[in-house]
Amino acid sequence: MSAPKSSSAALILAAIGVVYGDIGTSVLYAVKEVFGHGHVPFTVENVYGILSMFFWTLTVIVSLKYVVLVLRADNEGEGGLVAMLALASQAVVDKPRLRQVLLVVGIFGTSLFYGDGVITPAISVLSAVEGLEVVSPQFRHYVIPITLVVLFCLFVVQKRGTAGIGRFFGPVTLAWFLAISLLGVSQIMTHPEILKAMSPYYALRFMWDNPGTSFIILGATVLCVTGAEALYADLGHFGKRPIRIAWFSVVMPALTLNYFGQGALLLENPLAVKNPFFMMAPEWALLPLVFLATAATVIASQALITGAFSVTRQVIQLGYLPRMNIEHTSVRTAGQIYIPFVNWGLFVAIVLAVVMFRSSSNLAAAYGIAVTTDMLITTVLTFFVIRYAWKYPLFLCIAATGAFFVVDFLFFASNLLKLFEGGWFPLLIGGSIFMLMITWKEGRRLMGETQLAEAIDLRGFLDSVFVSPPARVDGTAVFMTAEPGVVPNALLHNLKHNKVLHDQNLFVTVRNHEVPWIPMDKRIEMEPLGHHCWQVIVHYGFKNEIDLPRALENARLRGCQLEAMATSYFLSRDVVIPTLGSGMAPWREKLFAQMHHNASGAADFLGLPNNAVVELGSKIEI
Repeated sequence: MSAPKSSSAALILAAIGVVYGDIGTSVLYAVKEVFGHGHVPFTVENVYGILSMFFWTLTVIVSLKYVVLVLRADNEGEGGLVAMLALASQAVVDKPRLRQVLLVVGIFGTSLFYGDGVITPAISVLSAVEGLEVVSPQFRHYVIPITLVVLFCLFVVQKRGTAGIGRFFGPVTLAWFLAISLLGVSQIMTHPEILKAMSPYYALRFMWDNPGTSFIILGATVLCVTGAEALYADLGHFGKRPIRIAWFSVVMPALTLNYFGQGALLLENPLAVKNPFFMMAPEWALLPLVFLATAATVIASQALITGAFSVTRQVIQLGYLPRMNIEHTSVRTAGQIYIPFVNWGLFVAIVLAVVMFRSSSNLAAAYGIAVTTDMLITTVLTFFVIRYAWKYPLFLCIAATGAFFVVDFLFFASNLLKLFEGGWFPLLIGGSIFMLMITWKEGRRLMGETQLAEAIDLRGFLDSVFVSPPARVDGTAVFMTAEPGVVPNALLHNLKHNKVLHDQNLFVTVRNHEVPWIPMDKRIEMEPLGHHCWQVIVHYGFKNEIDLPRALENARLRGCQLEAMATSYFLSRDVVIPTLGSGMAPWREKLFAQMHHNASGAADFLGLPNNAVVELGSKIEI
């Protein structure tokens, strides 16, 4: 979006700050977790083998899968699991059963994003603050309180937006990558032979000699690629070229140097395994490094929190969550939003994770399942995109995605071993969000079918009303209706209680589509109904900013004179009464009814002005 206005250097720097913060901070805990649990005997050959596995995991999963292949599967320039889901579902629109399966799988992957969103800030900030224990063991008791304070400050400032501090993300993260590179080089100079581990021979030999151990430690090895999904998710913000240049020129070299530096340190001092990252630093640099690491993890967490806001809005527009109060934190950038419910919901879950697990090592046991599941789902969706959307030959599609599927599945299977050690935690969060999404979508479908069955035809109703027309008042009334061509409940209540009709009446239906963007010239459809009444359909993509008054400005070009101060908006809100035997389990009916009752922010979500009127509609049985 900003590519035409920004230089390549600026975009590359911004991509380093936003896209690679998460994967860049994995050096804090990845090596420590592989050697720290005693699964791998500490020998020179094993150090070489593990480092080789790290290097080739980065190469295969990030460089080849995401940077080379997945970044090509853009949805009109947009990326991320929601964009991939929309692209895949459109590609198989002529196969309804397959499409339904892909939608369920994709929504489940999106739900797991929230589980990842809880673990990532917790483990990242906690691992950075744990560097104080290397400075002095006396700081051990202060690690958790300091972590909670840092996280609280991070979530408090969310309502102010990230426009002000966002400009520092790139430079600070670049400084972080330079620092970890220097740390790595300083250790590699003592054992330059460690660079031989870049050969796949050492990884293959380790796996051949230790097949069971290799499978077990895949659950820890995958920690080096956490955050890889961000490459694809932030595609629309920066474009393919800056993301690729940033990876190959800065991020991957820095990560490689640091991981190999930690390996060289372990060869020199095996006792450094308790925290090899911070023990690479000289004593005088420990405190500055802790502060820089904390800043880097806060930036990584900030990018994920912002992503949670963006994904939530997209999912709402696709109809899988109720409308929420969405606040805009920037007058210049539409994407700068703040969702209070999501913000504080994430904070409570993160605090719970920190208090429950109490260390980055314990959190590492919970980390990985959500990440590898999303990686696996991305690979599956990519197959359907390149097969059915791009029309590539079947053998080529299998060859392109089959190898990645095997790799992703091995990482996923290994992480399942951590299910009872903490892996249940992100799955519980993701599963709960998935249940809410599916319940809301199904409940809205059932409620819509009931409303449509009992609906009154709008055109016929207006013809009967104007046989003996009511009093007309100045101004324009905008009646929101879920389905075009039916009488909205708000109109019935207005006629019944006020016995008047506005001079102009718009019956507006908002349609959300499985494409990221719909341009303004295709945004609105209007059909005259006579008597200064119009049926209006407004179209949005899931990345479009919903601003109904702005969209309706086009109505002026079609004979409807809208005045902002003389326009009233009427939103019908139905009182839902769950009934047994309607297609959902009783507990899901009650859940949907409660979600519907608590749904708020409809006027804010649609961008309506303060004179919007919320009209209570009729009772609907589902």
